[in-house]
Amino acid sequence: MSITLYALDGCPWCEKVHDALSEEGLEYETVWTDGLHSERDEVKRVSGQRAVPVLVDEEHGVTMNESANILEYIDRTLA
Repeated sequence: MSITLYALDGCPWCEKVHDALSEEGLEYETVWTDGLHSERDEVKRVSGQRAVPVLVDEEHGVTMNESANILEYIDRTLA
């Protein structure tokens, strides 16, 4: 799978990204992260920081955070 979303259960910004990906009919994998920032080592490894959501699009070589940026990327590139 070329799209991976790092998300936290109950995070409203993560839910917006999930909704946008689903509305576009895109297949993606969700990696659920720990609630504690200090435990988000995998998120830090892939994005350089520990906040979620983080979208990784291997096909386009893109890793990004910030839900507004991700939503714009989905709309402009993946839709």
